[in-house]
Amino acid sequence: MGDTLDRLTEETAELLQQMIRNECVNDGTPDSGHEYRNARLLRDELEGTGAEIEMFEPHPGRESIVARRRGTDPDAPTLMLMGHTDVVPVSPEGWKVDPFGGDRIGDEIWGRGAVDMLNVTSSMAVAFRHIAKADIPHAGDIVYFGVADEEAGGPLGAKVLVEEQWDALQCDYVLTEYGGTPLVQNDGSLKVLLTTAEKGTGAQMIIVHGEPGHGSMPWGTDNAIMKAAAIVRRIEAYNPGAKIDTLFESRIKAQNFDPDTEARLLDPGRIDEALTELEPGLARNLHSCCHTSFSPNLIEGGTKINTIPDKVVLGVDIRTLPGETNADIVAHLTEAIGPELMASVELKRYFEDENISTESSTDTPLWSALVDSIHMTYPGATVLPSMVTGGTDARFFRRKGIPSYGAGLLSKDISLGEFMSRFHGHNERIDIESLRLTTKLWLDVVDRLWA
Repeated sequence: MGDTLDRLTEETAELLQQMIRNECVNDGTPDSGHEYRNARLLRDELEGTGAEIEMFEPHPGRESIVARRRGTDPDAPTLMLMGHTDVVPVSPEGWKVDPFGGDRIGDEIWGRGAVDMLNVTSSMAVAFRHIAKADIPHAGDIVYFGVADEEAGGPLGAKVLVEEQWDALQCDYVLTEYGGTPLVQNDGSLKVLLTTAEKGTGAQMIIVHGEPGHGSMPWGTDNAIMKAAAIVRRIEAYNPGAKIDTLFESRIKAQNFDPDTEARLLDPGRIDEALTELEPGLARNLHSCCHTSFSPNLIEGGTKINTIPDKVVLGVDIRTLPGETNADIVAHLTEAIGPELMASVELKRYFEDENISTESSTDTPLWSALVDSIHMTYPGATVLPSMVTGGTDARFFRRKGIPSYGAGLLSKDISLGEFMSRFHGHNERIDIESLRLTTKLWLDVVDRLWA
């Protein structure tokens, strides 16, 4: 297996580089993304394997690929390997290298999408191709799904295809992003986090109204930008309170903190103080895992430099905890903004659907196969369920009752905080050893799921 895995790792690295260079940047508009580049690249990689390949294009250029390798038993459960092919925009001035160069520097591949999530998408494709070309028999079908538009919530990708093309996507289990972070304990043992749940997405457009007037006479006017600025400051200062549940508690106890830090992180009244002492990437992740979060990320308003604006629109990214609904989001914003400013505000959902938090049980054969497979690489490691703070396409499958996990397997050399800071950040990169471990994981899981 050693020589074969070395070859597959190189194939994963090369495919990852090509996918980065295809620059499938999704800015949230229908005509962005251009995922057809990666979808057709993946089609070319998988053609000739004997797999059944279908291409879907809900909007010009927004193409996804579905490849199915039939199993030997039509009654056996089907496993889907799902990776998205789009990436978020970049600020090139913040990068040390060309963000779309796909450069291999030392033992790392650099570029937008190297972490989120083209590393997983490419390793899944290589593992799928190897299984199909080698004609390795398995009881159940294996489906490879290279999907567009994940970074904009999936309306031109997983959402519409799950709703309208379920016959092509039909499966019983899903593996996707993100998981596989190993945490080294004081005694040298490991705990590995896999994703079983994700926060809800409840983004809102806050429409702030004022009164127009001449910019040369601003005193006492009802300037919508001034109101919007005050609203942003209030949202920044708002603390909805920490929710310490069993999932969060197990995550904290896996981090190997000193007893005092651990105690404070598990205390709703002291957690904010403890978070300030951690590395920023880790602190942000842990904060979001136990808080409903609010991030004003878009602003639009004003018509002319000498005209006082009567309307400003704020786009606020809101991630909700399990059990929260849109009514809870409205209650949070009402409390944060306050009655005086709320009188000038309209709230409108950014996404049409109410995307509540989703979770999958670990009481499944797939979870057992994942644990066994991780033990092949990290013997004796404790595998823990965890929640991811961002949204993934897994939610569309969980809503249909399909157990879905965020998986992968990273090198022990990358800390959780460092890895988390690379999501949507400058200088995104992944190491070759993590590509090797993740590619191996898919092969090991497939070998064990139907055993």
